[in-house]
Amino acid sequence: MHEPKSVNPSMQKIMANASLKGGLSWGVSGSAREITRRRKFPTVEDLRATARRRVPGFSFEYVDGGAGLDRGVVRNAAALDAVEIVARYGREQTDPPLDVTLFGQKYSAPLGIAPMGLPGLIWPGAEIHLARAAQRARIPYTAATVGGVAIERLGAIAPDVLWFQLYRLPDDDHAAAFDLVRRAKDAGARVLVLTLDVPARMKRPRELRNGLLVPFKLSARMIYEAATSPAWSAALMRHGQPTFANLAQYAGNKATAGEIAGFTQREVRGAFTWDEVARFRDAWDGPVVVKGILHPGDAEQAVSLGIDGIQVSNHGGRHLEGAPPSIDVLPAVAAAIGDKATVLFDGGVRSGLDVVRALALGASAALAGRAFLYALGALGEDGPAYVIDLLTEEIRTSLRQLGIPSPDAVRLLRVRHPGAMRFP
Repeated sequence: MHEPKSVNPSMQKIMANASLKGGLSWGVSGSAREITRRRKFPTVEDLRATARRRVPGFSFEYVDGGAGLDRGVVRNAAALDAVEIVARYGREQTDPPLDVTLFGQKYSAPLGIAPMGLPGLIWPGAEIHLARAAQRARIPYTAATVGGVAIERLGAIAPDVLWFQLYRLPDDDHAAAFDLVRRAKDAGARVLVLTLDVPARMKRPRELRNGLLVPFKLSARMIYEAATSPAWSAALMRHGQPTFANLAQYAGNKATAGEIAGFTQREVRGAFTWDEVARFRDAWDGPVVVKGILHPGDAEQAVSLGIDGIQVSNHGGRHLEGAPPSIDVLPAVAAAIGDKATVLFDGGVRSGLDVVRALALGASAALAGRAFLYALGALGEDGPAYVIDLLTEEIRTSLRQLGIPSPDAVRLLRVRHPGAMRFP
């Protein structure tokens, strides 16, 4: 083996100065801190690797795992990777505008933050940082029914981009659910998202092995993992243990965290029926999206009830391990409803190219979940803003590489999609 050549001090200084100016790094510019981060975390997978080391193991397992043996999670990513788009050349190259209009409102990119239950497990206070980053970037942020920060507080942080996701709470003729709808509207939420795809909670072995409960029932292992994750523990001291903040008032006066968790486990259950979808459609005087659609027939049924948006999703592989990858049913759903409703996509998005793939197959925008959680785990409160910048830049460069002037134009390109499902 040859010994590496030494670099004299003068050359080292030249290289360092060029590095700080972005001169020796493809596509990297900005402050020294930004340049360092881009080099350390050029992809979402790099954020994931650092999050695994930086947060307690039980927190990472909650975020990273799926139903069963995680095969649904793996298939989502593999199916996206299999989608190929044929570029066209010969046009003048300019930076394509990324603005997209969803339900009558303009957003800065065809990218949104998907609803996530208890993201505070990966980073305490997560919803605050997600909402703040979404507001600054002008992309949709979907607050969850089982989130750790109340919808009223998130409405104050993200008044222009807030959406609200609702689970089914059937007791007392859906009294709590209809009150949540009222609260979301009063908080300024722009879109109501009804989640259809959780009729039952499936087994997640990685959570079971860690004995993960909310509120935490600390084991020796959990104490050790928290103690060896000092930045995470400091955030926990600032924000407290995750709890189901939106549901606290329905669990009873002065309910403890354990009682709120018990209420949530008992009351949040089942999938919305079509009659119930119609009732919530009538109760909300703005756009309504149904999330979890995988069959074009269900999409058509939703549209017939006046639903404004269809979110094609298999819940990130977290509930039914045997469900098809979201991307493989997207074209059939988009074709079935045409321009009768807006098509959204989520399920495995970890790059800007994945967003472009979804656009090419019929979606108007794609929403990411785990990518934002990995960023929180790796970078704390700075993570959401960082991953928004990372993904939007990847969307822009992907569109330029494909030779098209806007996100809409990607649908005109030739796509090879070997996993696409056909429906009679």
